[in-house]
Formats: sequence, structure tokens, C-alpha cells
Amino acid sequence: MRPNNDEESRIDQLVVAAAARLNAQLGEITRTMRDVLATEIEELDGDQRLLELLGASIEGNVDTILHILQHDIAPQHVEPPSAAIEYARRLAQRGVPVNALVRAYRLGQDHLLKSSFAEIERQADDPRLSFPATQRFVTVTFTYIDWISQQVVTVYEAERERWLANRNTVRITRIREIVEGQQVDLGTAEAALGYPLRQHHLGMIVWLPEDAAPASGLPQLEQVVAAVGRELGAVGRPIFCACDRSSGWGWLPLGHDQPTADAVAVDKLLENIAPAARIALGGAAAGIDGFRETHQQALRAHRVALAAGAGGARVTAYTQAGVPAAALLAADLEQTRALVRTVLGPLAADDPPLARLRETLLTFLSTGSNYTATAEQLTMHKNSVKYRIARAQEERGKPVGEDRMDVELALIACRWLGPEVLQPGPGG
Repeated sequence: MRPNNDEESRIDQLVVAAAARLNAQLGEITRTMRDVLATEIEELDGDQRLLELLGASIEGNVDTILHILQHDIAPQHVEPPSAAIEYARRLAQRGVPVNALVRAYRLGQDHLLKSSFAEIERQADDPRLSFPATQRFVTVTFTYIDWISQQVVTVYEAERERWLANRNTVRITRIREIVEGQQVDLGTAEAALGYPLRQHHLGMIVWLPEDAAPASGLPQLEQVVAAVGRELGAVGRPIFCACDRSSGWGWLPLGHDQPTADAVAVDKLLENIAPAARIALGGAAAGIDGFRETHQQALRAHRVALAAGAGGARVTAYTQAGVPAAALLAADLEQTRALVRTVLGPLAADDPPLARLRETLLTFLSTGSNYTATAEQLTMHKNSVKYRIARAQEERGKPVGEDRMDVELALIACRWLGPEVLQPGPGG
């Protein structure tokens, strides 16, 4: 039995009200759905920037669906969200299977419908209206997902074909086999790479921020890797491997030497040749296992740099004091924020004078609570160090005692992760 005009109008009102209420919760729906997809679909759990793009894609799609429902728009009359299109391209560039992309839309549809049904039940003042309203949500959502899936798959396939045509497939395959720990024949791998693996290597991740990535990003990044190789004494031509259009992996051949990466020298170099570029460095390591390990270290330093955001260092080296611990802390920023807040109290505010106190206290703890060594390291007078340590403990609300390790970890988090873990300052 078809609803009469009055019932049809009430169904329309219920659909609009439920969609509007869901739209008001768009941020929370997006975060929850992103976490579900990244957990359920292993291939989507990429680096921080890829997860952020996944979130933007979800937000764009959900927002579009809810506007279709609120304003009775035909799905074929809307434009695909730009973030959804870019996310499909990025997955194609990373070699993520297309079925992972399609499955993400199916799981996302299921998650949105469950939220929609619950909201309709809350909004409905007449139970008889719930079923036709949920039918409307199902029909619109299915139609949109069917349409957008075709759009993003078409973009994915075109980008994948272009990407494969523009890179050395054999070379990148060998590199991925090595870094993933697969068994490879050493001689075959060296021939494919054109790079001797029986030596010391230094791995790096190099990238451009999204707002600074020009069309010529990859050639520029390859030039940066070569320039860093010359700066750090590479004995041959480095390897550069593109990850996507704005980031790549690199390895420097170091022969039989094992130098420590000089982050300060690399930062000065970047300032002159590519100030927008960012680099994460591993430590020098030998052989095929070292090729893999220095890359893994660079990835951990990369995690720290991404977590620190725009205010982070231009160069982050895994060999720098505190970076290995910061990499672990960056893996769970919510818990790290809680640690910083609990352990440091008011000392954790995002404020320049407090930052100086934190830095002095961290140096003091790392030198074994030695005032003289701290003064020498910070080029300060010993009495000034004593004053700052006293002020830091006063701001914190108690002296450093048995919780010394917790304090040091919290200070490391503040140094390397910056505003991501700090509390708002006086003007915040």
C-alpha cells in the first residue's frame, strides 16, 4: 500500500531531519569510519598522509550522500569529491589492489547505513514511517555508491596504467621484495637495481608537503637525493624510488665506511637547494639486511616528522638522540598527549619560554643531571641552568624524582612532536 500525500510529506521530513542530524556529526562519522576501514582492510593502513587522505575521501562521500538526501538531488548530477578521486590515484601509485578500494566503499556503505537506521529510529515519531524512510536511505546510498565506485575504479585503472608505464617495474619490485624481507638472490637483485648491495647504505625518505608539491616534484626529489649523497660522501650513484608524485625512498652507497648522518649539514643543504623538501634519514648499515634496516629506520624517523607537522624539523635523523623513542610515541598520539599532560602538567603548554625550560630540563636529564655538562652543551652559564631547572620543576608542580623516566619520555615527545602533543599556550 502506497503512502498518501500526508504520509509522503512526513517521510520526506523524516529523511531530511535524519540526514541533517547525521551531517552535524560528519566529523565523528568520518573518524570512526576511517578507523574501521584502516583496521578491516590491511592495505589501507598506510602512512599518516595516506590515512588523512582516506579521511578526506570518506568525508567528501558521506557529505555528498547526505546532501543528496537533504535536497533531493539526483546522484548523477553531483560531482565526485576531489579527495575521493585523488585517493584512488594515490592507491594506484602505491600498488594497492583495486579490490581494496571497492571493498572500502562497500564497508563504508554498511557503516553509514547502520548509523542512518539508528538516527531514523531516534527521529521517527510514528514507527510506520521508519521503514519507508530507511528504504529511501538504502536506495540513495546504493545508487550513489554504485555510481562513485565506477568513477574511482576508472580513475584508478587509468592512473595505474600510467604509473606502471612511467617507472622501472622490475627495479621497484626488487626493492619492495628486499624491504619486505622476502628471499632474493643477491646477484639477481644487484643486476636489477644496478646497485651493489654488499656495502654500507644509508636510507632516506624524501617528500614535499602537499601544499608545496609542484608538477616536477619527483625529478626535484631525485635531485635532492643525489645532492645529499654528495654531501654525505656517497661512493656511487644513489638509488631513488618514487612512492607517489610527492614522495620517494632513497639509498646512498657508502662503500665500507659507516658515517653518522649529519642532520645539520643536510638541513643547510636543503635550505639552499630545496627549502620545501623534507627528509627522514636512517643510520648507516651493511649488506642486504642493512639495506632493509636503514630503510626501516628512515620510515620510523618519517613517522616522527609527519606527526610533528608543519612545525617539525626539515631533516629528521633516526640517529639523533630521542628520535627512536619519539617514533614509538608517535605511533599512538592520543596516549602520548595523555602522558605529556599527566607528567608535565602546566610545563606542557605550547609557549616559547616554557619550551626553553623543557629543553634545558631534557638536556639536564640526558647528561645525568650534570649542571656543568648541561651548561656546556647549551652554551649557558651554570647558574642560568640551575635557575631554569628550578623554574621547570616549579611549573611542573613537583621535582623530578622516581618518575624521571616518564619525565624524560614526555620531554622527548615535546621536543620532536611539538604542537601535536602540547597543550594550548596562553594565547591558544
